[in-house]
Amino acid sequence: MTRSPLTSRRALLAALALAATGLPAWSQTATPIRLLVGFPPGGGTDAIARALADKLKDVLGVPVVVENRAGAGGQIAAQALKAAAPDGNTYFLSHDHSISILPLVTRNAGFDPATDFISVAGFATFANALAISGGTPARSLQEYVSAVQAAGGKDTIGVPAPGSIPEFLVGLIGQKYKLDLQAAPYRGSAPMIADMLGNQIKAGVGSIPDFIENHRAGKLRVVAVIGDKRQALLPDVPTFTELGFANLDDLPYYGVFAPAGTPAAVTERFGQALQRVVAMPDVRERLTAMGLTVGYQPQAQFAGVVRTYTQTWDRIIKASGFQAK
Repeated sequence: MTRSPLTSRRALLAALALAATGLPAWSQTATPIRLLVGFPPGGGTDAIARALADKLKDVLGVPVVVENRAGAGGQIAAQALKAAAPDGNTYFLSHDHSISILPLVTRNAGFDPATDFISVAGFATFANALAISGGTPARSLQEYVSAVQAAGGKDTIGVPAPGSIPEFLVGLIGQKYKLDLQAAPYRGSAPMIADMLGNQIKAGVGSIPDFIENHRAGKLRVVAVIGDKRQALLPDVPTFTELGFANLDDLPYYGVFAPAGTPAAVTERFGQALQRVVAMPDVRERLTAMGLTVGYQPQAQFAGVVRTYTQTWDRIIKASGFQAK
């Protein structure tokens, strides 16, 4: 049912009035909050969203329903957010790919994060990494490079999706070491890791949450991570920066976004609720176990993070010669 302009205006004024009292803006309505997720149930992003939604409903005093709009790397969910009413009842929990990368690698993404979305708050970062199959003898990036050089200088490295940061990392590795490395895109990290475990491919690039359990079990070896410092879960693994790569300090992010036009008092109230939730010891422990580094960022700070991250990868993607499709 489409709301009339008058009804929408009254809803916004009511939300602002409630926010001014210090109460959750949704406490007087039975309308649940929708938390959009761009990936199917059972995946990492879905698990994160459900962990947060379970606590947010208690803090906000209203149901928070995770709504999976899976497909196209989060593009469908992002388009749904753009189309949503800016009434404080719809948010999008996303990582960097859907917000920063998709518009750079897609000719017509159907949304512009800079004008269509509000960066409500960030709550975590994570790191992409290069991992090597346990069936190969290499135990470091340099040993892997030497093995490829000895085999003629060519290899194929798995990536979880085309046009993703892992694909561009493959290009950067090949460029630095003058190797002919081809990215092999998979439909997600699970089939890529299955081929690594089966020694069908020698290496893959994905996120630490993708690799951490198999790394701990000795089935894969993470040999390099993105970031300006080593990851707490992998203190013995060097960063790409340590290994001589430039411009790989910015970590991928997780955050929450709202439709443009949502009143500032409403998004700030939601951000405050999210801050309380991620500070809860059980939530922080759960997210950390998934391979995330938890750290709340309010709206202005998070918007700057998204902007800087997007600009960094815009330069890298353009320099790679990638053509948007």
